Amino acid sequence: MNLLSLLGYLGFFLLLLRVVLSYKSLLHLFSWCWWRVGEWAQVYQYFDVPRYDANSQENPLYRKAVAYMAWLPSLEGSDSASLFSSASRSNDFSLQVGPGQTARDSFLGAHLTWTRPSTGPDSLVLRVRRQDRVRVLRPYLLHLESEADKLMLNRRELHLFTNTGTDKDGTRWLPLPFTHPATLDTLAMDSNLKTRVHADLEAFLEGRAYYHRMGRVWRRSYLLYGSPGTGKSSFVAAMARFLGFDIYVIDLSNCKPEELRNLLVHTSPRSIILMEDLDRYLEETGNSGTASILSIMDGIFSCCSEERVMVFTMSREKEGIDPSILRPGRLDVHIHFPMCDFNGFKALASNYLGVNEHKLFQHVEEGFQTGAQISHAEVSEIMIANRRSPTRAIKTVLNALQYAAGEVKSSSAMRRISQSFGASRLSNAVKDEDSEVPHGDRGDSYVKDNAPVREIKKLYGFIKLKSRREGTVVPVDVETPTVGNEGSKAVEFER
Repeated sequence: MNLLSLLGYLGFFLLLLRVVLSYKSLLHLFSWCWWRVGEWAQVYQYFDVPRYDANSQENPLYRKAVAYMAWLPSLEGSDSASLFSSASRSNDFSLQVGPGQTARDSFLGAHLTWTRPSTGPDSLVLRVRRQDRVRVLRPYLLHLESEADKLMLNRRELHLFTNTGTDKDGTRWLPLPFTHPATLDTLAMDSNLKTRVHADLEAFLEGRAYYHRMGRVWRRSYLLYGSPGTGKSSFVAAMARFLGFDIYVIDLSNCKPEELRNLLVHTSPRSIILMEDLDRYLEETGNSGTASILSIMDGIFSCCSEERVMVFTMSREKEGIDPSILRPGRLDVHIHFPMCDFNGFKALASNYLGVNEHKLFQHVEEGFQTGAQISHAEVSEIMIANRRSPTRAIKTVLNALQYAAGEVKSSSAMRRISQSFGASRLSNAVKDEDSEVPHGDRGDSYVKDNAPVREIKKLYGFIKLKSRREGTVVPVDVETPTVGNEGSKAVEFER
């Protein structure tokens, strides 16, 4: 009896399973037939959303539709979808509609369908019933853009774009994951200046309606100037993090004037356009380069670049630059990046070493007061190399300051001596000191003046030694790092 009962139950289960599977098959067949009937009766209307237009510019609606569909519940429950992971975030995944795949949505009681064609150019196809088109289409697209903007802001992955040249389809930018860790809070910059920059960027983000009401292009421009290694690149990275903007890098030194417009046209909104070496570009290109820069800054062509922040960098001071380029409206904010000072040193020590006070800080402050100049990049590299020993790091910074102070003093002394003796007398004095004439044969007058000549010789020898060492760096006491879980802050400085 037990065996017969078991066989009976098994037979009933198989019969039930067959009925269920047949029901799903019949339902699928019925849905397919209903869809074919609707197609035949032209019940639906289709709207193609291409990724690129005729000028090879990306369609913003396409980008927003992709972001919106990634969060549709129907896509998670669909039979097939494409799964992607984040290049810059671990354990972060997203779904997208792949070729030949479909995502369904509903809005105001209407059913809509998104499909990516399996062949042809990259595009999306929106299907909506004809009777709902007038009532639903425009409100639905506005809803899609609004939701996509929120999703993209909360989950935006930043990219660094570099130009890969021009082909038959136009200029191409290569996107790379942007993982620079710099933020406005971690910058070694004056606190009041950071506060003003923060307020300026916030006002820009919230100022779209204001700019349009004033008839202005919604754009902001910055000029960053100062010696290499003073933090300009890290500042740009911090701006990108704060704004949530991508970065497009244009190396002006390797760019012809006629190429600038083409490069700018192929950038996307919500981006920082970084143009490096403005001073060198203007010096090499002359009037043609100046005219090209002016057309980008405030000509009619500038209207093609809304919702962007233009950043120009220079490795020298502003003297010698055409004042028409520097005026407000073309370069709205000017920020000077000086060499590292004591306040900058303390900020770097806090970030890199976790040290806010130290017994050697007073000596470091005195070292900066001598007029010695050292860049933020050099200080940070010293601290990274000696991060396990803050005392060693600070002592190495002191050595670097003393080395720089020695260069300043020797340079000042040589200038004073040159003014007093003249170049020819300096050379003759050194030659006299190098001659083999005995001191006794030179007379008392020479012995009396021997000390300053000996000082001249020392300075002359120091300069010769310095010229042989040109290009070397200050020696750094490097502590051998231990391989483990501890990571270092890889802060990139402009070189």
